[in-house]
Amino acid sequence: MNNVRKQKDEGFTIIEVVLVLAIAALIMLMVFIALPALQRNQRDTTRKNDISRLQSTVNNYKSTNRGSLPTLNAAFITAYMQRDGDQFADPAGEDYTLVNLTGTGNVAFTDARFTDTYSTPSNAARIFYRVGGKCDFASSQITGGSATARKVAIAKGLEGGGVQCVEA
Repeated sequence: MNNVRKQKDEGFTIIEVVLVLAIAALIMLMVFIALPALQRNQRDTTRKNDISRLQSTVNNYKSTNRGSLPTLNAAFITAYMQRDGDQFADPAGEDYTLVNLTGTGNVAFTDARFTDTYSTPSNAARIFYRVGGKCDFASSQITGGSATARKVAIAKGLEGGGVQCVEA
């Protein structure tokens, strides 16, 4: 009888191990590439919701005060936006500040006030408004402005690009 033993091949070959590791690395790479964009989109969605909430609050104020506009400042935010422990803060953590775009000239959405929004945390929390202004999406700007108007344009530059602009 032949006493030669047959060796059983147990385990994985080096090629199989390398292939599995390469596939796992590709999956992890795709997740790490997509994650920041998903987080940025989520923060921008929160900002859009905050702008809509501000718009609704201004409209509610106007309807209960015979159409007059509120004075948009920190006191307004405290009294109307932060009731019952609600927060009115940018997703980056800073409380929003309302900045009046004074004057009657048009302000383009490409203006540095909108595009340089995320260079510092305090800039990220700025919401711009113009009494009497209108959101003109055809020309990508806030137009007009009148201190006696009963409308206000509210705009916020978004981290992912673009501007959220609403009228109240």
